[in-house]
Amino acid sequence: MTAVLPAQRTILERFPAGHPRGSWPADEYAAAQRAQGTDVRVVMDLASDEFLVVTDSAAQ
Repeated sequence: MTAVLPAQRTILERFPAGHPRGSWPADEYAAAQRAQGTDVRVVMDLASDEFLVVTDSAAQ
């Protein structure tokens, strides 16, 4: 049987959800990271009320 380990997330940057432009700053930062070859995504952290730009890295 093969076990699948969950991926670990690395937070690259945090943006407040109350920003006047909403998630745009996070989306723009993520786009810049993708342009440099980093696989990232924007997620909402409800506990901290922030948009997080994260990358998945294999569990070690």
